[in-house]
Amino acid sequence: MKRTVLFVLGVLAVSTSVFAQAPAPADALEKALSAAPRQLKEGATVIKWNADNTYETLRKGTNRLVCYDRAHIPGARFIDHMDTVGDNHRLLPPAELARALAKSGAADGTHVVLYGDTPMLTGWMYMTLAAIGHEGDVSMLDGGINLWRSEGRPVSTDVPAPGSGALTVRPAPDVVVDAAYVRARLETPAIKVLDVRSTREWDAGHLPGATLILWQDLFADQRTLKFKSLEEIRAVLAKAGVAANQSVVTYCAVGLRASLMYFAARAAGVPVRVYVGSYTDWQRDAANPIIR
Repeated sequence: MKRTVLFVLGVLAVSTSVFAQAPAPADALEKALSAAPRQLKEGATVIKWNADNTYETLRKGTNRLVCYDRAHIPGARFIDHMDTVGDNHRLLPPAELARALAKSGAADGTHVVLYGDTPMLTGWMYMTLAAIGHEGDVSMLDGGINLWRSEGRPVSTDVPAPGSGALTVRPAPDVVVDAAYVRARLETPAIKVLDVRSTREWDAGHLPGATLILWQDLFADQRTLKFKSLEEIRAVLAKAGVAANQSVVTYCAVGLRASLMYFAARAAGVPVRVYVGSYTDWQRDAANPIIR
């Protein structure tokens, strides 16, 4: 039996029990909760979404206090997604990434459950664990902290000590791709490229052959962050042109929304990879084609 660990990411959380790759139900998670010693974790990144579907990054301080410190699921550890990235919002090297995740409680033999108040950050953290070979050991909580609290489930202000277990890097070549991979496959019929940005971003420029798909369409209720059923998610992907014989590459601005779509596609049984760096990386090279 695996432990279950909870990550809170802006807010994202980590706890410890066994769940599938599909969204983890709150009832199952509540049964897996365990108490832990108090220790503060400094720093936070919060993504603020604007009415026009653009976003701002709010770094450190008050937002962490208002979110994680005010109330979180008992036993959950906070992790800032910026702890997992280096220059140009690229993933850290695998060994460094494993150390950052282990500090937040991920370890060999544990199952990580992710939750947050911003689903694309939670999706990013899912992708980071997949990128070092632990996709089978991670789930996303179906619904955010507001839904958890509204259902009368337990919350805490105690902060667990940093994790001390080892997290082994395992080969995972089919998770993250780069610009060269995408460029070589733009005209490949077996691959569908999905643009997980806003309509405004899409209109300003997008990759040839890509199809716009909105991350909001993954949720039955965007306020509570309850996912649609897997059948409904498959229908969302099919509406975007994903055929039964195709695999998918997702991209967005840097990889956050693309990672959320990666999670959803994987849960729905669709082969998928994430272009980390995404459009921001793509447009750095003048040789990369852009449709405007």
